[in-house]
Amino acid sequence: VSIENEETLLSKIVGILKTLLPDFKNISLVNNILIPLGSIIAFLVLWHLGSTSLYNAEAGDRIAVALKSGGEKEAASVTALIESAKSKINGSYAEFSSLTPMEKKNIPNTLPTPLVVKNAAIGLWKDHLIVKADKATFITKTAALNKKLKAQGKTVMTYTGRPSFIDQVKTSLKTVFAGVLIALLVAVPTGIVVGLNDKLKSSFNWIIQIFKPVSPVVWFLLVFMVVKTVLRNSDMDKSFVISMIAVGLCSMWATLVNTSMGVSSVDKDYMNVANVLRLNFFNKVFKIVLPSALPLIFTGLRITVSVAWMVLIAIELLAQSPGLGLFVWEEFQNGATDSNAKIIVAMFLIGLIGFLLDRIMLSVQKLLSFA
Repeated sequence: VSIENEETLLSKIVGILKTLLPDFKNISLVNNILIPLGSIIAFLVLWHLGSTSLYNAEAGDRIAVALKSGGEKEAASVTALIESAKSKINGSYAEFSSLTPMEKKNIPNTLPTPLVVKNAAIGLWKDHLIVKADKATFITKTAALNKKLKAQGKTVMTYTGRPSFIDQVKTSLKTVFAGVLIALLVAVPTGIVVGLNDKLKSSFNWIIQIFKPVSPVVWFLLVFMVVKTVLRNSDMDKSFVISMIAVGLCSMWATLVNTSMGVSSVDKDYMNVANVLRLNFFNKVFKIVLPSALPLIFTGLRITVSVAWMVLIAIELLAQSPGLGLFVWEEFQNGATDSNAKIIVAMFLIGLIGFLLDRIMLSVQKLLSFA
């Protein structure tokens, strides 16, 4: 092919692409939409192929066991059940919900495909609507009685049914926000005091270096020892209190270190001006120290939020707090195919919430830094 023909062919290809994609010249369209979309499709395809391969491998093992123990008739029966179950779990939610007890028993228990996870997500949402309706019915039925009990100064009746998946997500969010608030109230004032005094910084450094790498499990056990004694005669939700404090202690160190570094790196000329103007301690902190140290403080807070959300799952599991951690553990203990799919739904949701929390903290940081 001659060079002239190649150039003509290339110009025709570019013309076709411009026709199909009016914004072809806009590189941001490719970078921000087409490439991420392509990576998502590739991820889903690889996930589906890997899951199908694992499914077929375990199905083959089950058929071989049936053939060895019951002969060809038993193997044919197991094969039919596995194939029937496979078509249902990869079909619509209605088909997924129509699995027979025998199909559930014989279905290979391995990594679920994206379609199974999609069906599990729909099932979790439908279950939430059922639980929500039951709770509303209970509140309606007990409204008059609770009003009477409240007037008499007696304990009102509360809904004690099982929480839905969405309720458990709300519990986890409440726990992590409470934990981050504890970390903020402890780490920022301590970091300011330590950062303003070099001698105190040197004497406090060993505490940070020793306790910063401590595992969330160890913090949970320590908090459990204290809280169960302090609240021994209280009606408070001890599992929530333990989870909240443990999350705060695990996640506060990044904020503490960054606040101390930010305060100690404030320009000395600013501090000298504050001394000349005879500003008191609080005016010095709020007018000079905090505005200068704010970028580093918020960097520490972003890390704190990420760590808090990450350690929350393990702490909720140990504390038996009705959040995402307990949900994941109970589904793992259940061990069914739909339980595996529910765990993956929780995994994606945990990652998405963690990403959104980080974006929120970044937006607040930019807003306050600009102000």
